[in-house]
Order: sequence, then structure tokens, then C-alpha cells
Amino acid sequence: MMFFAAHVFQINVSDGGVPKRAVQTAVLETNGLTADTQAHPKIHGGPDRAICIYSLDLILALQTEGHPIYPGAVGENLTVAGLDWRDAQPGAQFQIGEHVIVEVTSYVTPCTQIQSFFKNDNFKRISHTAEPGWARVYARVLHGGEIALGDTIQLIKHDDTHTH
Repeated sequence: MMFFAAHVFQINVSDGGVPKRAVQTAVLETNGLTADTQAHPKIHGGPDRAICIYSLDLILALQTEGHPIYPGAVGENLTVAGLDWRDAQPGAQFQIGEHVIVEVTSYVTPCTQIQSFFKNDNFKRISHTAEPGWARVYARVLHGGEIALGDTIQLIKHDDTHTH
């Protein structure tokens, strides 16, 4: 059995709204990816919601349940593969590639803009309140830089006040 390090599977940007489209590389700064725009800046974006991250493994599991979700569909900027998603909770810090460091700030509350990517419009399937462990996360940028497909992502600090 081969082991693959957790890594950036897809980088996603848009001119506002979902789905987001895949790009090869992107620059991450304090307010997010330079090539990305949020349609509703009062809800998305800003220093504490600079980047939205989601798990490819969860997307694949949701697909097996019959949901038409795919990477970038629900507005995540980074789709990551191989990461233990239980580690992705507020206070956790991750290094992406050699230089970028982000800190998870909160779980993302799903909204009706993504309902078409869920069977029976059940977008609350990825709500942390309704389905703990299935939510996307927001993160702030502690150290920005360029992110590329395949960059490793590793947990460098977890918050001991949250339980797995």
C-alpha cells in the first residue's frame, strides 16, 4: 500500500459565486487568494476568512451518497487530499508547501448558494452544527506566498482546547 502525503489537490478561484474554477497556482495574501473574488464580502473573505478549505476525501464520500458535489463546487479555495479532517478545527495551523502557513478560524456555515450541489438540495449536509466533521473551514493567513497543485499540507499546531 502506498502512502501519499496530504496535499493540495485543487486550487479554486472565481469572480464571485460558485462554482469556483481550478487554477494551477495562486498567491495567498492576508485577504485571500489574489485571483479570487467574493460575491458577498460581508459574509465571505477578510482576514479571518481569507481562505476556505475543504477535503477531497469528504467530497468523494458525499458523491457516494449521491450528491453532485465536486472540487470547487461549494466555494472552497483549496481542495485538499489525504488530510485527517478531524485536525481541521479552529486553532489548528497548517503549513502549505514550503512557506505558506494558515490557521483555521471557524467552520463555514453553508448557504442556499450551494444547494444545487446536494441531493434534494440538502446543503446542510456540510453544516458543522447538523453534521459535525463534514464542514468546510475558514482560515487566516499567518505567512502568505504562492500555492501550487501538489504542495504538501501538514498540521504544525493543533488547538488542545478542541476535541477530536
